[in-house]
Amino acid sequence: MSISKSILYVLAATILLVSCRSREEVKFSMDPKENVEALWQIIDTKYCYIDAKGIDWASIHDEYIAKAELLERDDQVALFDLCAGMLDSLRDGHVNLFSAFDRSYSTAWYDTLPANFDTRLQALYLHDYRIAGSLYYCTIDNGKIGYIYYSSFSNDISTSNMAWVLSAFADCNGLIIDVRNNGGGDITNAYRLAAPFFSDDQTIGYWQHKTGPGHNDFSALEPMKLKVSLAGGNRWQKPVVVLSNRITYSAANLFVSMMRYADQSLIVGGLSGGGGGMPMSYELPCGWMVRFSSVRMYDRDKDDIEQGVYPDILVTQQSDDKDDIIEKAIEVINTSFR
Repeated sequence: MSISKSILYVLAATILLVSCRSREEVKFSMDPKENVEALWQIIDTKYCYIDAKGIDWASIHDEYIAKAELLERDDQVALFDLCAGMLDSLRDGHVNLFSAFDRSYSTAWYDTLPANFDTRLQALYLHDYRIAGSLYYCTIDNGKIGYIYYSSFSNDISTSNMAWVLSAFADCNGLIIDVRNNGGGDITNAYRLAAPFFSDDQTIGYWQHKTGPGHNDFSALEPMKLKVSLAGGNRWQKPVVVLSNRITYSAANLFVSMMRYADQSLIVGGLSGGGGGMPMSYELPCGWMVRFSSVRMYDRDKDDIEQGVYPDILVTQQSDDKDDIIEKAIEVINTSFR
């Protein structure tokens, strides 16, 4: 048999095999108990905060398996709600269940705490603004203080954006960076936003990942380093105040944590939302996807930041005619840094 004919036979066999496989339907199981058990096992072996949060995951297993046994096999909505309820016990905004008809999302980690953010009041300060990339910026306090609002770290910012913003505030006494209600996004943007406020490279925290099925099977701590080269030559050497609230989450939470180590920096507002874990996803027998935290992040003092970062100055919004947190930041820049 010639080499060319051998190749043709191999190709024909491959095409036939692929054709046969393409006709096979993927088999998904909607059995309630099987799916609840699979979900429980995934979280038990791969989620990184069970023991850290003091969750009795074994008792949750018994509770939800018993509930699954009462469900009808074809009631997908009821199964979804049951699985979502089990995941809610983790109190983690990084934990989601995805199906074709819904997405679960826990609010338990923030809905009992003050919002500390009102767009109506913020609008009293955010006027005549410009937008550099995703940064809304203007001057406040009669031009004496710069103000930046960044709504999501999912929206990219560049060194050029930062250069324009910082140059616009060259004559200001200080700068306010407002990341309230910022749900996070790309941590690269967190590093890029923070870099101009550091005078040298620094370790700003640590991370570790799961290495086995045990609740405490983790790798050694690895340093998270901020490099000032990310600033692209931009540098801010005056006071900076970061505003946070409970919905300052994930990458925004990391930004707040790292800014505690910046030069002439203070955090004002409320406890941030946390979300110190980095998520990963797995598929359930029914075809739905579950996302959950699998990597733990810590601050420079090796304290876990999953539950949030406390501000240097705690302020709760109480006024109806002004933003008390912005007003406190203005006061801090005009007095405390002098």
